[in-house]
Amino acid sequence: MKRAIAKINRYFRSNYEVLIAMILFIAIIVSGLDFSKAIIYMLEFIVIMEVVKMISDFIKKEKLRLRFIIDLFIIFLIRDVIIQASHTTIDYVDIIFLLIVIFIFFIFRIMSIKYSPGIHKIDEKSE
Repeated sequence: MKRAIAKINRYFRSNYEVLIAMILFIAIIVSGLDFSKAIIYMLEFIVIMEVVKMISDFIKKEKLRLRFIIDLFIIFLIRDVIIQASHTTIDYVDIIFLLIVIFIFFIFRIMSIKYSPGIHKIDEKSE
């Protein structure tokens, strides 16, 4: 029994995200909050976290990272897709449009990482 508890303890120490997700899930069930609303609130929280990260990075380095801005828009658009999909009357045209915009932002994110000026400096030093 002690070995099993020690294994569980070790697992949660290395995978604290699972523990946080379990606590949030139990809090949602106990509070009686609609699950779709809870997901929307969590995504709004992530958007706020990304904005704070972008602002703090700007204050520290005095430049905006394109990756943070694109991540912010992607998360915000995913939030909108979830909101649109949870309505009783689903407008598929709006959802498809948002998914296309998300796909375009993913392409921009890949390009911003691939053609980042900081990455080229690292590649030149290794050669």
